[in-house]
Amino acid sequence: MQDTATLDCPYCGQNMELVLDTGIPSQRFITDCEVCCRPFEVTAECEPGEVVSVVVSSG
Repeated sequence: MQDTATLDCPYCGQNMELVLDTGIPSQRFITDCEVCCRPFEVTAECEPGEVVSVVVSSG
């Protein structure tokens, strides 16, 4: 199952949407901002079919 999460880049503030696999209860990964291209870390907690929380950090 997948769900989306909306977040803001910790560097430039750009609003973006991520698609997360909610079958994985705890996720931690690095992604790049679509605008400023700087990498940041995303930590997500999920339940089947639902994103419970998303935390973004600049590292």
